Amino acid sequence: MNYIQSNQEGKAITVKNTFSRETSVSINILATSGVVWTLLTNAADYPRWNSTVLSIKGEFKESGTIELKSTLDEKRVFKLKVKEFESGKRLVWGDNMGNRVYTIDRGKGDVVVLTMTEKIGGPIFVFSQDIFLHLTKHLNNLRQI
Repeated sequence: MNYIQSNQEGKAITVKNTFSRETSVSINILATSGVVWTLLTNAADYPRWNSTVLSIKGEFKESGTIELKSTLDEKRVFKLKVKEFESGKRLVWGDNMGNRVYTIDRGKGDVVVLTMTEKIGGPIFVFSQDIFLHLTKHLNNLRQI
């Protein structure tokens, strides 16, 4: 098991295993949970604040589907399903290889804490890890909202 860690806010923590990788990052945002939720559920807005996303097409809604193009493989379109949609609190989307989970929690005062955790894995992961090598670097460069 390999760890890439950072205790600084906004820096990714990655845990790697032979058959999976899990990366998490949290940031405090001076905004309401409603404002953050609106940003998370506006597919067209992702490239503005997430440096790993080139585009997202589709709707974030319960059982919805989205098509994501990433800087990690610009020629590939990831066809993903919205697996959980708890308005204002939790959004989960992914495929058979993994999930990306966004949670919004109340912080101190007028701050909310946005956490993103992505877990990718399975037997084929061993052969496709090179695609994900730069993910932690990109997550550490999340654009400001």
